[in-house]
Amino acid sequence: MACLLEAPLRISVLSEVTATSRHYVDRLFDPDPQKVLQGVIDMKNAVIGNNKQKANLIVLGAVPRLLYLLQQSSSSLELRTECSVVLGSLAMGTENNIKSLVDCHIIPALLQGLLCPDLIFIEACLRCLRTVFISPVTPVQLLYTDPTVIPHLMSLLSRSQRTQEYITQIFSHCCKTPEHQTVLFNHGAIQNIAPLLISPSYKVRMQALKCFSVLAYENTQVSMTLVNVLVDGELLSQVFVRMMQRDQPIEMQLTAAKCLTYMCRAGAIKTDDSCIVLKTLPCLVRMCSKEHLLEERVEGAETLAYLMEPDVELQRIASTTDHLVAMLADYFKYPSSVSAITDIKRLDHDLKHAHELRQAAFKLYASLGSNDEDIRKKITETENMMDRIVSGLSESSIKVRLAAVRCLHSLSRSVQQLRTSFHDHAVWKPLMKLLQNAPDEVLVMASSTLCNLLLEFSPSKEPILESGVIELLCSLTQSDSPALRVNGIWALMNMAFQADQKVKVEIVRCLGTEQLFRLLSDPDTNVLMKTLGLLRNLLSTRPHIDQIMSSHGKQIMQAVTLILEAEHSIEVKEQTLCILANIGDGNTAKDLIMTNDDMLQKIKYYMGHSNVKLQLAATFCISNLIWNEEDGSQERQDKLREMGFVDILHKLTQAPDSSLSDRAKTAMQQYLA
Repeated sequence: MACLLEAPLRISVLSEVTATSRHYVDRLFDPDPQKVLQGVIDMKNAVIGNNKQKANLIVLGAVPRLLYLLQQSSSSLELRTECSVVLGSLAMGTENNIKSLVDCHIIPALLQGLLCPDLIFIEACLRCLRTVFISPVTPVQLLYTDPTVIPHLMSLLSRSQRTQEYITQIFSHCCKTPEHQTVLFNHGAIQNIAPLLISPSYKVRMQALKCFSVLAYENTQVSMTLVNVLVDGELLSQVFVRMMQRDQPIEMQLTAAKCLTYMCRAGAIKTDDSCIVLKTLPCLVRMCSKEHLLEERVEGAETLAYLMEPDVELQRIASTTDHLVAMLADYFKYPSSVSAITDIKRLDHDLKHAHELRQAAFKLYASLGSNDEDIRKKITETENMMDRIVSGLSESSIKVRLAAVRCLHSLSRSVQQLRTSFHDHAVWKPLMKLLQNAPDEVLVMASSTLCNLLLEFSPSKEPILESGVIELLCSLTQSDSPALRVNGIWALMNMAFQADQKVKVEIVRCLGTEQLFRLLSDPDTNVLMKTLGLLRNLLSTRPHIDQIMSSHGKQIMQAVTLILEAEHSIEVKEQTLCILANIGDGNTAKDLIMTNDDMLQKIKYYMGHSNVKLQLAATFCISNLIWNEEDGSQERQDKLREMGFVDILHKLTQAPDSSLSDRAKTAMQQYLA
């Protein structure tokens, strides 16, 4: 019987709720302005902390009516203010609430409201705008649609502490792109917001600080300007240093450290400046310790990784500060079963976000180990580190996988680690798995790491070869992404270095001559250079040179001609002449040069070039063609003598560059022997 009663009971409760909500909406249409005002005030009290009530009122159409009342000049100021308060309360509900408000054009209505001279109404509109804009579902571009909005907001900063807090919070949430930074910068954000850093209100100081962190991020123009700003006679950087002191709230210390980090990375503060070495870096290391909250540890580690990424000296200092390398190992054990967290809500939150700690630790390890061999050793010797990286490569979170592979890439720059830890943990297996199906940013990092694992001294090279990697790498060379094409060809180049003939033949077969020559005309110079490197490695040792040239000689010579004739850098032409020198070292392959007078004239031209590197490579090529101990050397020497090569060699023996003169003398000896 109870089961039968349940449904009608639910319906009656729902209709009761809707009826109450309907009553609130109906009162907004009362002809008596006083009753409308009282209705809005009652609605305000009804929705506080009640998400269900908020959703009902939105569904029943309260928003368009509230916005209408807010925009009517005939409405009293008190009514307009109360309307914006209710709208702000509705915005504090769910993301769906925000979407509904934005769809009803709440933003232009509130921005229009800011033109009213009444401060209390302005503050109510700003508070509501702030709530709408800090939601991730609000399109921030709506702040920039009307070009008069930003200058007007700047002019309102001086009105009260509340306007300062709300406007700076809106700016820091809506500054997402370099274009946004430029708009705010051009409208005087720096000079208008800088004085707020010494406001008596903590909230204002904090929001102003957050504003500077988003303005300075990867922005040289802003950062260079900030360095020279004075706040009450004190340099801005010193104000930030003061805000990092231990007696300040953690949020403030962290945000001030971010400001200085971004200014440093943008080149406005030197990496050896005391405010970076003695203040910012230690502050960020401090944030990584386990007494801080999860999000503070994540932000601290990620900011520190960014600060020292390009600077080996900062990496060395950080690695010896407060046992940082060991401290980061705790990021993988959190929250532990004996966690000190007694707050259940906090524990639940941290369990859901623990992967962010692992991601931050991998990022920081990657940054720490990107240059120094001793630091890499320290990292790999940290408890279970390699196992943690291997696990990270197969985590469900794409961000953790990317950070783990970035860490692996950083460590793979070490010859010692490639020979030891990488081999012991067979890291190539999960890496290969990751390469099978991953987004481009993961593929770029994973394929870069694979390039290092395929170096000739890496014990992983053999098992990787046996796993059928050639096909995978050849497919990368066809990618639309230049970075993936470079990595694919680079890995093949490393693989071809001193490889067996079988491997080389397989590379040529799998890549296909058509694709090889397409890569030789790639618009990206890096791709071209690596393809030339691959060709040079394929054309090494005589039997290999002769075999490849017998089947693909015509196309290779054609490609070499095109590169030598085109507008290319010295490096590209040098690499191409080195390939020609390798062809000249073949037994039968050298005939392809000797029977091509046009090619010989090109070599002659480069022997007389103004660049020593090109002269050296061209002379090396001739040296291989006239070498005495080989069949037909006499005929080749005679032909080259007739073409004037001996005179050029004679001249080069007097060259000021010792390598070039020695190379020319060695070649001349072939004629004298």
